[in-house]
Amino acid sequence: MLVSSGTQSSASAAELTKIQRRGYLNIAVKDNLRPLGFRNVKGDLQGLEIDLAQQLAADLLGKTNAVKLKPVANRDRLSQVLDNKVDLTIARVTATESRARLVSLSIPYYFDGTRLVTKNTSIQKLGDLEKQKIAVLNNSSTIADIRYYLPHADLVGVNSYQQGRSLLENNTVVAFAADTSVLSGWVQQYPQYRLLPVKLSTEPLSVVMPKGLQYDDLRRRVNGAIARYLETGWLQQRAQHWGLP
Repeated sequence: MLVSSGTQSSASAAELTKIQRRGYLNIAVKDNLRPLGFRNVKGDLQGLEIDLAQQLAADLLGKTNAVKLKPVANRDRLSQVLDNKVDLTIARVTATESRARLVSLSIPYYFDGTRLVTKNTSIQKLGDLEKQKIAVLNNSSTIADIRYYLPHADLVGVNSYQQGRSLLENNTVVAFAADTSVLSGWVQQYPQYRLLPVKLSTEPLSVVMPKGLQYDDLRRRVNGAIARYLETGWLQQRAQHWGLP
């Protein structure tokens, strides 16, 4: 498995036959989003989405290491495919209608969604948070989820996950509502945190693929592979391995 610094000009999107001649896939991933895509103590990339990238390489090219992984910021996840800088993006991209107008989205490989995390041992169920202070990311869809299920909760807007965790740590809020995948990583890193069992929304995560008839074979192979991983239970097993509910 190769890791690109993002400055190599050889990285580009291509049709399946060109990818096969090239001998490796170019895939944009996250490197700071445990447990989907992050670096271990040795600096190697790992996580559910890294496993998926390697498995797709094995299916399309015969080798799990026939892939060049390119870490990307959230704002660049779609543009990397749109600008033909990578073949695919696997970087916690939720499938939405607006995104589907720009790029092709695979069948979902994982269903993310809103959950709540807390370190307060008295909070055991959703109802315990009524009229409590809950941190939410500003301008996120999570706000509507919390207002629907906990209409009397006191919502405290934050601009980042780090700010939300700071408010939890100093007890300004009793819970933080955000994406299950990200909060699962928190629980792994900080054992004082617990995820409440109820999921308030469902958001499908998809592989970003290029539009265009020339990419039909690539899209068909990717979708067929993901469908097979779901049918055999491989994706569920890998999700459990990485601590995802």
